[in-house]
Amino acid sequence: MLLVTGATGHIGRELAAELDARGEPFRVLVRDAGRAATLPARAERFVADLDRPETLAPAFAGVRGLFLLTPGIGLDQTAHALAAARDAGVRHLVHLSSFNVLGDPMPAMGRWHHEREELVRAAGIPATTLRPGGFMTNALDWLDTIRSDGVVLDPVGPGRFAPIDPADIAAVAALALVGRGHAGERYVLTGEQTFTVTEQVRVLAAAIGRELAVRPVTTPDEIVRSRFPHGAPAALAEAVVEGFALMRADTVGFRTDTVRRLLGRAPRTFADWCARNADRFRQAVA
Repeated sequence: MLLVTGATGHIGRELAAELDARGEPFRVLVRDAGRAATLPARAERFVADLDRPETLAPAFAGVRGLFLLTPGIGLDQTAHALAAARDAGVRHLVHLSSFNVLGDPMPAMGRWHHEREELVRAAGIPATTLRPGGFMTNALDWLDTIRSDGVVLDPVGPGRFAPIDPADIAAVAALALVGRGHAGERYVLTGEQTFTVTEQVRVLAAAIGRELAVRPVTTPDEIVRSRFPHGAPAALAEAVVEGFALMRADTVGFRTDTVRRLLGRAPRTFADWCARNADRFRQAVA
């Protein structure tokens, strides 16, 4: 039995679909059963909360493989999940981290993920670490300012990056969960095409058949708003400003061939992602 945390998020939903297509027995850990309604019917549902360790044992019972995704910047959820995994005798876990741990010096976003990676190592459970770069789904953060101001805020200017489709992260996670030889590996995952924000917006505009304006950010508050439209706690806001400054400085664009090497195919393209999500943006500019 496999267990998926974060199953109602961008990666978790795609992973549930991957495991369902493979015919793997799996269950999902969710805080809200209603949000799991659209997950594959074959998935077992367990309502529990990683912030409440006393709720976890039933979800982890009999689990051999775990996909561990913990949001936010704290360590408690990771620690609670690892304790439950040890108690249940989990034999392998796939942990979602971030490529930010590779920074030298390591930015705040990287330090938080690095601390979680250290917890995973200390737990003594064989693990595969996934370190993806920026997600294509981060473009959904543009919807708020498109609706309110008719623009996409650009915090990186000439900076280039290679966004990855969460579906490709999920495909690698499924491979690591059900395949052999992945324990101890640390996979850095990106797309193969690099973009500036302006270039991304052009691709999106072509997909929806509408013009979209781009405006450079002018204040730290706007930098945060470009990623978290409704604001963020102070520590996270500072990390966002730092992260986008590093992205602005990278005018080449960091990328890897790991997805192609592991899956035997090219990563999904941003144009494909835009085509699949075009209706959400059309509604925003209607």
